[in-house]
Amino acid sequence: MAKGNGLKVIVSMIGLDGHTTGGEVVSMLLRDAGFEVVYLGVNQTPQTIVDAAIQEDVDAIGISSHAANYSLIEELMDLVRANDLDDVIVVCGGNIPRKQIEQLTARGVAKVFTPGSASSDIVDYLANNTRRSNAAALPA
Repeated sequence: MAKGNGLKVIVSMIGLDGHTTGGEVVSMLLRDAGFEVVYLGVNQTPQTIVDAAIQEDVDAIGISSHAANYSLIEELMDLVRANDLDDVIVVCGGNIPRKQIEQLTARGVAKVFTPGSASSDIVDYLANNTRRSNAAALPA
């Protein structure tokens, strides 16, 4: 059975970040691992991403970031909380400086995957840390 087992993840780039390769590669590896992926692409606003998360009833939001758009990720986290999406984990990936990683995790980003992260680490993290994966692990 695939690790994703139908878990649903949004993958997007936020703001004016036009670097698509990371998001596209992660989308494909998640699909291959059994996740349902909603790929929003580039130039998305925090509100658009949150609206899509609500509409699609996702388990996780993945942001690929290669631009200095960290304030938009922080805004996304504020909107996640404001919309009671506390059970939707947010992960980021990309060339993000250590200081920014610390600030993002302090704001609620669950995990940041930096360049060189293994595909299996991304798949395993999402497969084991979403609300539905956690619910499936509970005894009946």
